[in-house]
Amino acid sequence: MTTTTSTISERHILCMKWGTKYGPEYVNRLYAMVRRHLSGDFRFVCLTDNAEGIRSEVQCLPIPSLDLPPGIPERGWTKLTTFSKDLHGLKGTALFLDVDVVITGSLDDFFTYPGEFLIIHDHKRPWRVTGNSSVYRFELGAHPDVLEYFRRHFDEIRKEFRNEQAYLSDAIHKQGKLKYWPEEWCPSFKYHCIPSWPTNFWKPPFVPDNARIVIFHGECNPPDALAGRRNRRFRFIKPATWVAEHWRE
Repeated sequence: MTTTTSTISERHILCMKWGTKYGPEYVNRLYAMVRRHLSGDFRFVCLTDNAEGIRSEVQCLPIPSLDLPPGIPERGWTKLTTFSKDLHGLKGTALFLDVDVVITGSLDDFFTYPGEFLIIHDHKRPWRVTGNSSVYRFELGAHPDVLEYFRRHFDEIRKEFRNEQAYLSDAIHKQGKLKYWPEEWCPSFKYHCIPSWPTNFWKPPFVPDNARIVIFHGECNPPDALAGRRNRRFRFIKPATWVAEHWRE
């Protein structure tokens, strides 16, 4: 069973759910995938504004406030609150996962791979330092400066950086602590799983070799992929039937 005391378990899985875009089934299936693919004890924490429908093995905690000025839109910067100096008293190593990922392989190495801060290297523009924050690992409480600087300089950060992962990657890189997961571990469904044109019309999406966590960003989420549906015109995919094998309780 999963331990529920951070003094016993040093490993934490963090996810975040707010608003209405994702229902509790995303959290429940994420927990189930982690349980099937991560050996040993861990603590699973969902930072959320609504715990209704989330399974009992998941500890639901409030999302810390970003403390932005009144009237300023949040626009996805909320993830930065995982770097609070004291995140609900949690101690140890945290692996953050977006709720819409599909886990297809072992997660054990995500806790042992060397590095102080690990993140996915951006697939679209690998020449930049920017990471994709669908999967990142850090020590809880080790980077409070990232959040504190953001709170003090939000206006200038918002002008310089498009989103939270661009700012986060830049801040950690300037400290010399930024490292990336092996490229094959976290493929993008959009860039790596869809056969090239025109074979996408007769070949279904596939799981690349050595994939551990398939990330979904932009136009597709797991139910879309399973149904063979893309949220952009003139882009065809066949149903990714393997999603049902993994994305389940």
